[in-house]
Amino acid sequence: MQKILVALLLSVLFQSCSKSKREYLMKNRFDLNTSTLVFPENDFNIIGFGAYHGSVKTEEAELALITALTKNNAIDYYLPETDFSIAHYFNQFLKTGDTILLKDLVTVAGTRVEQERTIEIYEKWKKLKEVNDKLAIENKLEVIGIDIQVNYKYVSRHILELVNAPENTLKPLEEIRQMVKIDTTSYAFGDLSYAHNILKSFVNHVETNTEIYKNYVENIPAFNHIISNLKISFEYSKQYRDRDRVMYDNYLALDKIYHFKEKPQFLRMGFSHIEKSREGINGYPHFFARLIENEFYKNEKVLSIIGYFMDSEVVWDELYDEQGNYTGYTIEGGFGIGDYEKEYFRGIQNLKDAKISDKTLFRLNNKNSPYSINEPDLIEVIMQDNPSNSEAVKGMSTLQFIDYALLISDSKASTPIFEMD
Repeated sequence: MQKILVALLLSVLFQSCSKSKREYLMKNRFDLNTSTLVFPENDFNIIGFGAYHGSVKTEEAELALITALTKNNAIDYYLPETDFSIAHYFNQFLKTGDTILLKDLVTVAGTRVEQERTIEIYEKWKKLKEVNDKLAIENKLEVIGIDIQVNYKYVSRHILELVNAPENTLKPLEEIRQMVKIDTTSYAFGDLSYAHNILKSFVNHVETNTEIYKNYVENIPAFNHIISNLKISFEYSKQYRDRDRVMYDNYLALDKIYHFKEKPQFLRMGFSHIEKSREGINGYPHFFARLIENEFYKNEKVLSIIGYFMDSEVVWDELYDEQGNYTGYTIEGGFGIGDYEKEYFRGIQNLKDAKISDKTLFRLNNKNSPYSINEPDLIEVIMQDNPSNSEAVKGMSTLQFIDYALLISDSKASTPIFEMD
């Protein structure tokens, strides 16, 4: 009898808490489809948006967030999930509108995450250019990449821009120039890669001839940053395992150039990177957690938005034949997107009950928020057949990790860019 009473009491408490959260969500929700939407906060240093990769409305939602933030000039820099040199050329696209360049940038930037080299990413950048074109000169966005090196194609081109040495003056530089001119290498990582060996030889030459290169490089800080990241990339298997540390170190280095504390940024990455806390005491500190733990920013100056799916699909795998030719792709609509009976986020039903459109943004960090209590709603993943993070986040609150939740509904899977005509 005592066990039954306890179970009934817990059930009543759970229903009461859920009702309280639903009522709160109803009062703190925004329709991202509303063209007049202005983001509800503007006193921050960095705001991050993360969601599962590879769904159409994720890109639409990101663009809507950026548009809302630019209406009151709340952001200066855009930090996509890519490296320093690829970001440099995304800036060129925003200035020139060169769609041939854009298509190649999306293809190359998606080398690491196949779900990110899609037609929808390509179209998002085109629309982002339209948004940026309407901004005053002093308010235009600048793209910056803090991620680990993706591959060697655009960093090779970037080096040739930065080092203004006449032809045949520096042999290692000339080798890069010829590699880019012929453009037949894969630019992949690893000792077997031609680009790897050419760039490693170049880095060695730079480090033994520092004074010579100073005569030819105008932007020394950017050049040194590239050299530093190339050296990390030569040990690729090690750097990927501690990717967020590399991103954090890159951020600190680039702060000396871009003065991040004076220029608010919008960052787009996978959602683990924008969790503001470790998942448990022994959890891995992702990028946002490092910013806060190391007191680079105060907690309240870092805003995190995680996107959740409802009745949606994602592109999953690109398919290739034995010769390496692209043949098609697969999609997923349950497992792997957090909206599946055997894999879902704790408390997700409250978002579903309170949504007002297919892209509903919920502010979780408002006054008297029920998401401040020690329940890891929207962070704990309930899984039936695989290990989850339940024990790690037990007793933690939602607001330790995120400030906003974005529910995306009825989204189709993105389409690989190789399907473009």
